[in-house]
Amino acid sequence: MTDTFTALSDPTRRALLDRLRAHGGMTLSELGEGLPMTRQAVAKHLAVLEAAELVATRRDGRCKRHYLNPLPLAKMARRWLTRFEDVPIAAAAGYA
Repeated sequence: MTDTFTALSDPTRRALLDRLRAHGGMTLSELGEGLPMTRQAVAKHLAVLEAAELVATRRDGRCKRHYLNPLPLAKMARRWLTRFEDVPIAAAAGYA
């Protein structure tokens, strides 16, 4: 789960995930279009996302296509975020 939080901590990686959510199966070049960074920088961000298993890849001939893998996010929501669902709003705001 730490890898997931680390991967999500960067706004560029979140933007790449948003692009993959909207248009899965993108190549490295397609993902980098319009971003103010080099192709190598995009590849490094993708490597972090792949290590966190947030991005899955598949070879399509000479192309490597990238897809969003939502499972780590769902696991994180179930295992970590649901702990806070039962906290009363007043207690969370310091009004208890």
